[in-house]
Amino acid sequence: MAKQPHLLVEPGDLTDIALVPGDPGRVDRIAGLCDDHEVVAENREYKLVNATYDGRELTICSTGIGSPSTAIAVEELEAVGVETLIRVGTTGALQEGIEIGDMVVANGAAKDEGTSQRYESKSVPAVPDYDVLSSLVDAAEANDEDVHVGPIATDDAFYAETDEYINDWEDAGLLAVEMEAAALFSLCRRKGLRSGAICTVDGNLVEGTQKGETEGEELPEKAKNNVERAIEISLTAAASL
Repeated sequence: MAKQPHLLVEPGDLTDIALVPGDPGRVDRIAGLCDDHEVVAENREYKLVNATYDGRELTICSTGIGSPSTAIAVEELEAVGVETLIRVGTTGALQEGIEIGDMVVANGAAKDEGTSQRYESKSVPAVPDYDVLSSLVDAAEANDEDVHVGPIATDDAFYAETDEYINDWEDAGLLAVEMEAAALFSLCRRKGLRSGAICTVDGNLVEGTQKGETEGEELPEKAKNNVERAIEISLTAAASL
């Protein structure tokens, strides 16, 4: 089989489980917490590293921003033998009292994006694998961390999240909004893969804060610090799967 056209990998290059952050820079941050690591490939928004954490071999692969590039990653990771994918990302809170730096483990995602709907009806639920979801919650408890567990929204248009959208999501009881989980969950379910997602809150839309608005940087300092805690939870979960 030829190398995959975007990830530039082939069967045998990767492990059976992958942590999939959006940001290529977060690949290095995750790898830095592992026992060892080796860069496998790097192209466009995709950076791939193989690593070992607590004796568990794993892959780290960035997906870039949004569901289209995430779907490409899922398709090509599956083609070379990856069986479990865990998103390690950031998200905007949709409920009062969820603070910047808090962590959200998604038990489902509203399909307010278009990518998953090219594969299936919007009425088909976008849900993670139960074992991966449980492993993230168990890992958080093992690390004495509190996480919010519940449904989130996945949206395509970061700058078009109007008050109407935000109010609808809030009224529906959705915890947060991000740009990748619904596509990840949907494609993995269709392909018989396992998936899950843990995200660090970088702003609270119902309280009027968004990332980059208060610190002069993309992520507030508290969110930066707690991204590392979410990474540690995801690594602990991966080691148990």
